[in-house]
Amino acid sequence: MKKIRLAVTGATGSVGGAVLDICARFPQLFEIRALAAKSNAKKLTELGRRHGAKLLCLTEPEDKNWREEGFTCLSGVDGLTEMVEEPSVDHAVFASSGVAAIKALQKALMRGIDVSLANKESIVVAGPWVMPLIKRSDQLRPVDSEHSAVWQCLRDAPKEEVSRIWLTASGGPFRDYSAAQMEGVTPEAALNHPVWKMGPKITVDSATLMNKGIECIEAMQLFGLPAERVGALIHPRSQVHGMAEFVDGTVRLLLSQADMRLPAAAAIAWPRRLPLAENALPPIEPKDWDLCFREIDEKLFPCFALAREAGRLGGAYPALLVGADESAVRHFLNHEISYRAIAEIISEVLEACGEKTPQTLEEAVALVETGEKMADKICRDRRNR
Repeated sequence: MKKIRLAVTGATGSVGGAVLDICARFPQLFEIRALAAKSNAKKLTELGRRHGAKLLCLTEPEDKNWREEGFTCLSGVDGLTEMVEEPSVDHAVFASSGVAAIKALQKALMRGIDVSLANKESIVVAGPWVMPLIKRSDQLRPVDSEHSAVWQCLRDAPKEEVSRIWLTASGGPFRDYSAAQMEGVTPEAALNHPVWKMGPKITVDSATLMNKGIECIEAMQLFGLPAERVGALIHPRSQVHGMAEFVDGTVRLLLSQADMRLPAAAAIAWPRRLPLAENALPPIEPKDWDLCFREIDEKLFPCFALAREAGRLGGAYPALLVGADESAVRHFLNHEISYRAIAEIISEVLEACGEKTPQTLEEAVALVETGEKMADKICRDRRNR
């Protein structure tokens, strides 16, 4: 059987690491051809040697002329595009954050190769310029655990048979907090996620539930559903990752361990299921299944409400939301604004400049920067009062 030859963007991150772990466990099925990261040349080179990659790319290298013996080395956003256009690559994995990989994603889809995606911004900001490029129903495969779960629940179900879908959230470290307790939240507390080990930005987004709101916008694009048919529920045990309800009233759900290797394997091996239960990822036994869910309190988690509204309104709002959140979380982590101010600042940005609908991908990406710069100004003004 011909091996699947992969290019992995975001190789030094947690999702990229999950993909590489699966490839290492099943070397008879997968071959790593190319790896990309933002700036960590040392770690990327180590991964390249460990997994036998031939091509490496850094999107923001510290040394513009970086080279590593034994590899073809690329740099910048154009390097990502060149990487996915490499003829020996037949599956591209996008596991980085931000908008840098959007053009490479477009090229991969236009080439017709398989794509596994764990990059929210590519869909939330650029969905109208990405989704139409998909050539077949199984070409774009979600890797985020919640979207992967819904995708697996839906499989080939006709769209007219789908009533609603739900993503799940652990609720983060503040799911049982009162409004008064929320007032005193510190960056250190926000970084203490009860389930997942992630980078600082995404961990804070998970604490505010902004991440879940943005995931709802992404799900609307991925599955072609309006805002009122895409929901999210708090599920503290993080066993059920997504659910789909059908017109006959039945519901499918996906229940598994909270381990990113499972959705990674589902995406890169599709339509095959790999024997992971025999390889250190045993299933949860029925006696331990937990099916307890609760609604998200939008007053306690205003960032979730802002994202939901941005998704409903569409236009410029999702891109502005992404940019404003990037800034607000950075200022919070630097102890420059309060936890509560994150939502307040994002709301100010959306109210001030959300009317212009982007007509091109370039305009949509520029709106992310507009949202970030405006939030930066609001944060500075608050500190100077």
